[in-house]
Parts: sequence; C-alpha cells; structure tokens
Amino acid sequence: PLGSLSSQPPEIMPLPYFEVHAGKGPPLLMVHGILSSRAQWQHNLDALKEVCTPVIVELFGHGRSPSPDLPEDYTPAAYVAAFEEIRTHLQVNRWFMLGYSLGAGLTLRYCLEHPERVIASAFTNSTSAFAEEADTQQFQANGEAIIARYEREGMSAIEEIPVHPRFARRLPDDIKKALMDDCRLLNPLGVARTIVYTNGNASVRNLIHKNQVPTLLLCGEMEKRFEPHKKHVVQTMPNIEVIDLPAGHAANAEAPAQFNKALTDFLRRHH
Repeated sequence: PLGSLSSQPPEIMPLPYFEVHAGKGPPLLMVHGILSSRAQWQHNLDALKEVCTPVIVELFGHGRSPSPDLPEDYTPAAYVAAFEEIRTHLQVNRWFMLGYSLGAGLTLRYCLEHPERVIASAFTNSTSAFAEEADTQQFQANGEAIIARYEREGMSAIEEIPVHPRFARRLPDDIKKALMDDCRLLNPLGVARTIVYTNGNASVRNLIHKNQVPTLLLCGEMEKRFEPHKKHVVQTMPNIEVIDLPAGHAANAEAPAQFNKALTDFLRRHH
C-alpha cells in the first residue's frame, strides 16, 4: 500500500527488512516499536519525502522481517550493526534517524555509538529507551519463561499484549486496519525474543548525557506515564529540543499534521 522500493544488501544475514522511498534529501532511517510495522508511517511519508529519503525498517519477528534463532541477533548492539550495514548499502556517509517507541531505544543508541554518521535525530515517547535498571531486570529474570509461553501459546499470547493495535483507541481507522493486517505476519518466537532481548536491553537512560547529535523529542503530551522520562531527557540530554503534540503514544499517527510539520522543519534546519 505504500508503493515502496524494497532493498536488501546481498550476502548479509540476518538483516531486518527495509524499504527505501524516493525523496528529496538524505536518508531518514525510521524504526517502529513492538507489534507495529511499516504501516505505522503511512500518514507521514508524503510530507517526509519532501525533505528526505525515508528508509523504513521492520523489527525482527515483525512485518516482512525474518525471525532469527540466535538471541544475540535481537540485541540493540546487533541492530546498531545492522543499521550500519544498511547505511553502507545506501552509500551515504551521514543520514537522519527517527525512532518510535522501542525503535527510539535503537536509534538513540546508534546516535550515541556513531555520532559522526548522524546529521540529526528525532524520536517519540519511549518508556523502554529510558527505563530504570529495576524495570528491565524482569526480562533477564523471566526471559526463558516468556519465550516458552509464546512458543506454547503463539498468536493468542501476542493478542494479550497491551500495546497490540486491537486495543488502540486513538489511531486513525486506516492505520489501525493496516497494523491489524500486519499483525498476521508476526512471528510469536520473534516477538518473544524482541520482548526479552531487544526491549529488555533497550534503555539508554544512563548514556544520553553523552549525546552529541542535534535531537528532537516529538512528545505525545497525553501519555502521562511518559512524563517522568520526558523530564529526565530534558534535564540530562545535551542538544535536545522538545515539541509537545496533542496526542498520546502514537504521536505521528494521532496528530500527523503537527508531527509532520515539526519534523520536516527540524530536518530542513539541520540539513
């Protein structure tokens, strides 16, 4: 439905699925959150293509991406390496970053490890990216049990996850339908490994004081549970700007006009 060009570098596995959309500027790597897919961005692409070249990644176990067997392939470090492979394939020296929810933990980590490769970065509300250590210990303690449950119960376990699109109340109908359609592609083991190994290690809370990249937080101000994390970001992270949007967690889909203007203005300013 997005009319995209699919690309995969040869002889590199595992690598998440990604697609390149022709645009008028440097690539923008766009990384979604858990139980989401490329459908997340369909109200943003037209606006973004006026200032950049969108490159949409789908997480392992999600959408059209594979579901590797090795736990280490799901770690944030593995994603950072995969993003570098994609950048090399695109033959660019520097690009933009955009992370949504769990994806923010991955794009921010990339920025921290490869600031020389990033023109500017943006992200949305993400509790996993700024989780306290105590909040992540459950994944280390219960990882095997979580994976065993998803292997045993399959899609029925996925449908109980609170962030499943079927529970969304503010999403536009067309995006919710597209996300629900893509939920049929979810791999239960891939999702379980994402919960344990990606989400469980995604926090950059204690690293963001090292940020060197111009960064924009596009904050859905209606999501109250993110407020403490927003406060921590503002107090701790150098080179940060914040724009509040009249939306909840899915700010890019719930307030697309405001999101698109804020992000395109930011990208233009830093290109």
